[in-house]
Amino acid sequence: MTSRDPEALPSRRIEALATLPLFHKLAGRRVVLVGASDGAVWKAELLLAAGADLHVFAGDDACAFANLLASPAEGSLTVHPRIWSSGDLSGVALAIGDIEDRAEAEAFVAAARRAGCPVNIVDKPEFCDFSFGSLVNRSPLIVAISTDGSAPVFGQAIRAKIEALLPAGLQAWAQAARDWRPAVQSRALPFPLRRAFWEKFARRALEAPAADPNEIERNTLFSALDHLQSTHDGRGRVTLVGAGPGDPELLTLKAVSALQSADVILYDDLVAGGVLELARREAKRMLVGKTGHGPSCRQDDINALMVALALQGKHVVRLKSGDPGVFGRAGEEIEACNAAGIPVTLVPGISAAQGAAASLGVSLTHRDHARRLQFVTGHGRNGLLPDDLNWTALADPQATTAIYMPRATLAMFRDRVLAAGLTPHTPAIAVLRATRPNEVRVTSTIAKLPEQLAQFPDGGPMLVLMGWSLTVAAAKSVEGSIDAAVAPSSAFLAPVEPLRRYAGARTRSN
Repeated sequence: MTSRDPEALPSRRIEALATLPLFHKLAGRRVVLVGASDGAVWKAELLLAAGADLHVFAGDDACAFANLLASPAEGSLTVHPRIWSSGDLSGVALAIGDIEDRAEAEAFVAAARRAGCPVNIVDKPEFCDFSFGSLVNRSPLIVAISTDGSAPVFGQAIRAKIEALLPAGLQAWAQAARDWRPAVQSRALPFPLRRAFWEKFARRALEAPAADPNEIERNTLFSALDHLQSTHDGRGRVTLVGAGPGDPELLTLKAVSALQSADVILYDDLVAGGVLELARREAKRMLVGKTGHGPSCRQDDINALMVALALQGKHVVRLKSGDPGVFGRAGEEIEACNAAGIPVTLVPGISAAQGAAASLGVSLTHRDHARRLQFVTGHGRNGLLPDDLNWTALADPQATTAIYMPRATLAMFRDRVLAAGLTPHTPAIAVLRATRPNEVRVTSTIAKLPEQLAQFPDGGPMLVLMGWSLTVAAAKSVEGSIDAAVAPSSAFLAPVEPLRRYAGARTRSN
């Protein structure tokens, strides 16, 4: 097997943005608003809530702002009963125009840009340097949603959904974070300890959003920080995280939490890109590629890199496809961390077998067909079929077997398990890229499946499931009811009339 070195890839940590969301500090700063429609009044209310020194040029409709003039606000409001002029834009932080006439809108935009201030024309996105999104207000916690002006109603619907998900009590916790931050900063803590404090803070806020972040809560969190500070030796930590079979929605909450607190992520080729999208943007990503029968980094090199980074005080997330404890070499990496005195934790993931079974809609332990579930590897350290497998157990008709990464060795596996007494008609399904949008399946019998894999696409993790618990899934495939987008054509599928006869006989005998 060809080896390769770990490498930091210039991978994109964020997909393309239609617009860059920014949060402007407007307290005491001059902002100009032109217009007097209901939309302009709402923009004025929004800008005043942000503390702006707002100057409205309302022409003959200054009375539209009477209620705002009579109501206390964070900012200050001056309403000018005249039209705007270019001199009004001098020293302005933002310029907003609710202007219907296109020629006037063009003149306003030109004047604003000459004055060096960003400009927005309501409902005319082609003139806008910035836009107003839908807001979820838990100030100082603020969430803004933008559709780049393409579908404001859709943005409002998303806002309503987020409003329902964010308890109102988070506002008090956000204010507490603002109030307590100077005390954390005054300790001159190393970055890992500061981050650990705020992670504890965030967990507490999300666990009990309705709780009052009072002095008792403050003292509890700072006592935990004191303990961390007294025991911290400068070393970081390692978290082995299961990325699941591919679908990012199958990640556990604990896995997402680890990804969002990582300083460095060491990930395998088999990890789906959508999973990395959920990681902390600032985290350094390093590919430590491990693919079946392809160029791979040596395990010793991965262990050494992981330990070296943790010794620098980093939180290292070792991200593995599936579950790290199922053929993921987690044992060797845990031993390396223990030998170096690095704290290490394990975050399990949905295994490839579980993901494939869910995608197929089958129970791997169906009580009519299976008494046992067994996972085996399709290759050993040398890349060949392991010679110490229990072939008697693998030939048990009452077992469901998941064979991991068997593409190159399945023919030899078939020969050995049939020689051990397994019936050739036993259903077997190969699943490539389980749970991903480009998932592909080949459904057959264990006798015929290895030859059919010649038509299987290259690339991605492959798993073979074998056993009579797959009877229903196999029958559905032959009948053509599986979506062609995630399954091979019927030309790939072996005739399964023998499967039906055999399964029926076994069910009657049970």
